[in-house]
Amino acid sequence: MGSARILAVDDERDTCEALAEMLSAWGHKVEIAFDGHDALRKAGEFRPDVVLSDLAMPETDGLWLLRNLKEELPDCPVVFLTGRGTIDAAVEAIREGAYDFIVKPLDTARLKVCIDRALEKKETMREVQTLRRRLKQLGSSDLIAQSANMRKVIELVEKVAPSKASVSISGESGTGKEVVSRAVHNLSLRRDKPFIAINCASIPHTLIESELFGHERGAFTGADQRRPGVFEMAHGGTLFLDELGEIPLELQAKLLRVLEEGKLRRLGGKVEIEVDVRVLCATNRDLKQEIKAGRFREDLYFRLNVFQIHLPPLRERREDVPILVQHFVDKYRGDSAKRVSGVHPEAMEVLKNYDWPGNIRELRNAVERAVILCDGELITREHLPPDMAGKAPERHTFRLPFGLSLDAVEREYILGSLQRNGNNKARTAEVLGVSEKTLYNKLNRYAAEARAQQTPGGHGGGPLGGQGSEGPLGANSLVVR
Repeated sequence: MGSARILAVDDERDTCEALAEMLSAWGHKVEIAFDGHDALRKAGEFRPDVVLSDLAMPETDGLWLLRNLKEELPDCPVVFLTGRGTIDAAVEAIREGAYDFIVKPLDTARLKVCIDRALEKKETMREVQTLRRRLKQLGSSDLIAQSANMRKVIELVEKVAPSKASVSISGESGTGKEVVSRAVHNLSLRRDKPFIAINCASIPHTLIESELFGHERGAFTGADQRRPGVFEMAHGGTLFLDELGEIPLELQAKLLRVLEEGKLRRLGGKVEIEVDVRVLCATNRDLKQEIKAGRFREDLYFRLNVFQIHLPPLRERREDVPILVQHFVDKYRGDSAKRVSGVHPEAMEVLKNYDWPGNIRELRNAVERAVILCDGELITREHLPPDMAGKAPERHTFRLPFGLSLDAVEREYILGSLQRNGNNKARTAEVLGVSEKTLYNKLNRYAAEARAQQTPGGHGGGPLGGQGSEGPLGANSLVVR
């Protein structure tokens, strides 16, 4: 992290000045205070990014300072320095909203990491506020993102929304397809007209025609009154058809006619009704395969698939997890009148390392459960679902034989990291701390070397000269975790 404003607080003047000297050497701008009242006054003037305070101080201790800072600077992370005899008080401080604590004597490496993470959290929250202001224009408070691939999605939404084009939204279950469809509607010229969403998979096949186009009284058993369908209800606005692939083949021709002519006839009716509806759709199925199998009409596919938006799964946008978590914490805290304000760093690591097969829907449910269980201000690991809380962040192992060159070790580490991250090059580059261009250059070089080995005169075998990273090893080997 770059330079930051840090307020250092300790009643022992020598300790405080030494701490300030070290923080200044790290490039930070530092202000010092020797008691809680002095710290509170200087915090109002200095507006620190992080407060680093001793916990045990006479008269006004660290907890007093924390409680008063929450009113003055609610978004400023507070890190406490504590002796071994006051760890219980430090844990209580965490429950009341402190970011973290460090036991004396200080481990300077841990202190530096802790400050960097606290600053990252504050910067993330600042970006969240900026994004929320921008996303209000999209009409959906749940469309939260800062990752590169989701920023591209938002750009596509902004471009297609003002048009009249049909939009096909693809992605795994729980990735937020309906949220994106609402954003498209709310940015369009139809924003003041109805937005209607239905899930075609939840409607029995015998009733889906009536649900879409309506029915007249007596059209079938139980139809005791006239009922408009969702096309009529969405007149002038937008209709979102989720799980489009579930519409029966025999009904698809009628749907195509309504889309092309803008007219429909209720089930059992004789009069055609004009409708003006923009249709957005989504499906988990591969419609091209459905077309080949004869279960979906190709002409309907092209009519609805004018513009495509694909939503990546949450495991491919892990950098969005912290801001999504905070968004749901804020949402469910308000619903339940809880005082939860955030997530403990250890619990956040668990959330960021989880694969989220249920995507954002699963994340939302996990946070809602945690807010219900949490009695303090920070969600901890014990508040997470059991199948998640029991898993520490994954630690993968690379087994390498001794005698390798540094280039070969680097190659194995890069390829192993790429495999661990599901071949996601952007994520791998981030983990390795290199640019995507650097990673691509190295991968291209490895591919060229592999091709050269396969030519006459080249040498076969794995990337380690006949023994891959998963191959058998003798006693003379190195395990890198």
